[in-house]
Amino acid sequence: MCVIMNNKMNYFERAKYFRTKKRLGQNFLVNGEIIQDIIKYANIQPDDTIIEIGPGVGFVTEQLIKYAKKVIAIELDEEAIKELKKLNAPNLEIIHQDILKTDLASLVEGEFKIVANIPYYITSPILALLLGEIDDLENKNRNKIKDIILMVQEEVARRMVANENSQSKQYGLLTILSQFWADVEILRLVGRKSFFPAPKVNSAIVKLTVNKEPRLKLTDYSHFRKTIKAGFAQRRKNIKNCLINGGFPKDKVIKALTELNLDENIRGEKMSIETFGKLSEALIQFS
Repeated sequence: MCVIMNNKMNYFERAKYFRTKKRLGQNFLVNGEIIQDIIKYANIQPDDTIIEIGPGVGFVTEQLIKYAKKVIAIELDEEAIKELKKLNAPNLEIIHQDILKTDLASLVEGEFKIVANIPYYITSPILALLLGEIDDLENKNRNKIKDIILMVQEEVARRMVANENSQSKQYGLLTILSQFWADVEILRLVGRKSFFPAPKVNSAIVKLTVNKEPRLKLTDYSHFRKTIKAGFAQRRKNIKNCLINGGFPKDKVIKALTELNLDENIRGEKMSIETFGKLSEALIQFS
């Protein structure tokens, strides 16, 4: 315990000397215990390649390079890049680039793992980059990723692991995006004081174990994506009205709901991913 506290103080003192940039959503993890947990959760093998997204000044990076064959750190901030270069590790490659403009699959020949402490405001775009959209069956990033260890806002983590029985605001498009191509679990919660500067919200470490096959077998994945988008577009409306407002013909919607014995007054947030899949297929059948 004493070692962890000293480690934490060390990270905190080092972070204070760096001028963080609010526009980049920079909040550096300074809790040594949490950093060690991330390393443990990543289950790094000696031949593993890790792509670290948003390494900042390298507190997690300097632990990753001890265990992985190679670490590729992708960072946008020039000043943070200067700090990362001080690690001077032969198995560390630093890429100065916006993650959303990076072709991850081209960086590594074989498979790789993702470790990321990302700005919370771009969580959804980064998930789409890593996993692909629901109808992106041949996403080149997803096909190479083994698993993902992600630090996100706690509220976002709750949404990622939600289901139709969760609180209504938790279950939605982000849930389905996360779970359609991966098994998702919250590994631990992280208090706001574990960061410098401390954010206004608590965080959570989430693991996504990427699957090679989609969660559902469907005839038209783009149609399914359109169906769920309509289903969650107006949360206060029932599924029938959501679909009609989303461009689906009224008579086809009524036939599909009747075929599935679905109450037309049910809301999308109370329908499982599997039920949405059956509804999408029924809508195709009656088109």
